[in-house]
Amino acid sequence: MKVLILGGTSESRELAAALDTVQGIETITSLAGRVAEPVLPIGRTRVGGFGGSDALAVWLRDNAIDVVVDATHPFASTIGAHAEYATSATGVALLVLTRRPWTADEGDRWAAVASLPDAAASITPGSRVFLTTGRQGVHHFASVDHSWFLVRAIDPPTGPMPSNMELLLDRGPFDIDHESMVLADNRIDLLITKNSGGDMTRAKLDAARAASIPVLMVDRPARTGSAPTVCDIAAAVDWLSERLRAAL
Repeated sequence: MKVLILGGTSESRELAAALDTVQGIETITSLAGRVAEPVLPIGRTRVGGFGGSDALAVWLRDNAIDVVVDATHPFASTIGAHAEYATSATGVALLVLTRRPWTADEGDRWAAVASLPDAAASITPGSRVFLTTGRQGVHHFASVDHSWFLVRAIDPPTGPMPSNMELLLDRGPFDIDHESMVLADNRIDLLITKNSGGDMTRAKLDAARAASIPVLMVDRPARTGSAPTVCDIAAAVDWLSERLRAAL
């Protein structure tokens, strides 16, 4: 059974590693190519976009793919929509592997916003902002000249950026001691992040709670498809293994 993993996340790498031990399953992990030096998974990989939903459908047919696992970032809505269209058009099975969203705990000071522009519009003038929404969204904050930003990303942003900004290039995971130090050393009084979920980058939220720092939490885009969804690696492996057994 040939499985295309739409990857780029730690979960996609963990899934590829887990499936590498399952006899009868061959994986190909596709990476968008937006990170200069991506962490590569076990097994075959391809790097770069497909060219749209129709082109993805052609690729699935040409490569005799049996199952697509969408293990992309929860905010990668475009490739998610392309996967839903292409698998429906070709009759290829689709499984969504996504992280459980974060939920506020006692002591958290979260405010939900629907988008990055909404987050930018919600910043109180004079704030010192820790912006951890990824390099592709920084341009939404370029016109906010009344506050200071610490922007953390793996690669440098492109396009417009805030005039009062310091860039921190780093790759997680981070622990709470590290995140608490970042907040304190930079006198941060507002954290802006996407509701990506998972454990890999949660420590910043725990550090913000401990320091009573408010958080602007950008909500996930809604998924419209009906594909089955799992939230952990074991469940994905079980689903794929059951499908393999049914095909034998």
